[in-house]
Amino acid sequence: MSFHAGTIGLVGRPNAGKSTLLNKLVGAKISAVSRRPQTTRNRVAGVYTTEDMQAVLWDTPGLHDAWTALNNHMVREAEQVLEEVDAVCLLIDAEPLARAAKADKPIIDTTLQTILDKVKGKKLVIALNKVDLVEKGWLLPVLGGLAESGAAIVPISASEGEGLETLVAEWRKVLPEQPALYPPDHLTDALERQICAELIRERIFENCEQEVPYSSAVEIEQFDESARETENVVRIHARIIVEKPSQKAILIGKGGSMVKKIGTEARKQLSELLDCKVRLDLFVVVEKDWTANPRARRGLGYA
Repeated sequence: MSFHAGTIGLVGRPNAGKSTLLNKLVGAKISAVSRRPQTTRNRVAGVYTTEDMQAVLWDTPGLHDAWTALNNHMVREAEQVLEEVDAVCLLIDAEPLARAAKADKPIIDTTLQTILDKVKGKKLVIALNKVDLVEKGWLLPVLGGLAESGAAIVPISASEGEGLETLVAEWRKVLPEQPALYPPDHLTDALERQICAELIRERIFENCEQEVPYSSAVEIEQFDESARETENVVRIHARIIVEKPSQKAILIGKGGSMVKKIGTEARKQLSELLDCKVRLDLFVVVEKDWTANPRARRGLGYA
């Protein structure tokens, strides 16, 4: 049996389910997931290996119209991945396409066509996601509308794990025949402290409203593993950075209630990720207009 291996860029609009798919396949939460769009800011690599294939999956920020320096960074991250990978998996949310079909509107709108134009020339597989939320009768016109792309189209539900075997089989067809790039038990290239920062930021996205999530960043100042072997504990000190004092007040909450809630939820996820107890300290600080400051963004990894 021949073995196929290579890199696949997971791309699409914000909130298409890229991070959910990545986490589901690797069996661990390595990429932040939120109901809010534009949660992912940097590329995150996960490795999915079977008996005859290994796909190095690059989760990317959603492709969107950028209006800030931070958004421009996010779009550049996604576009750079397109230039580097062996193949592309375009995730498309089935719900808005089904609504378009019901309204007798074009399935491929101008925004989706722009994304399809960006991936021209690449080996492409389309994952039509969230099909569990669509009336079955409207899937056929959606699939028909996407057929003109010429790519294999696989209906899936990333959250429920439906259709993923078929999707993986299509990936194998577009990856080069070569040995595995990583050992079979390798899950990600991201450092544990990087994933921890992302999971804390995910909790901010889930608990805060309006501009606060988009104006916040998380920096791990201390990742102390000195007692991991002896006491089964990791101590983490993290800074939550915001742009305005008003945002700091919201994040701290009355009597510290909000930051405590974020810390409690994050600690549970970090413990599962690291497979040990976690002592987590969160500090909220203000760095005025950091998203517009190139030096500040660069220091936080958003160059």
